Amino acid sequence: MGSLSPVHWMIVLVVLVLLFGAKKLPDTAKALGQSLRIFKKETSRLGDEDDTPVTQARTAPAVPDAEARLRALEEENARLRAAAEAAQRDEPEAR
Repeated sequence: MGSLSPVHWMIVLVVLVLLFGAKKLPDTAKALGQSLRIFKKETSRLGDEDDTPVTQARTAPAVPDAEARLRALEEENARLRAAAEAAQRDEPEAR
């Protein structure tokens, strides 16, 4: 009961011809075949990507060394202090 008999397949074929027309069926089958090939190729690529070893350069983010980060923070701090002092000088006294 689980499989379709030849009579069932004939009924399905007649319904498809009635729905889509005889001219559209080859184009539809061709498009379906191309879609399945593309899907199969992409899924095999996913499997290939999982098998390749991950390199250290790909996973490790580019982090500057501690001295460069410290210099950048000191420059940022000096710039912010200068901006704050300039804002205090330009601000009229409310007292």
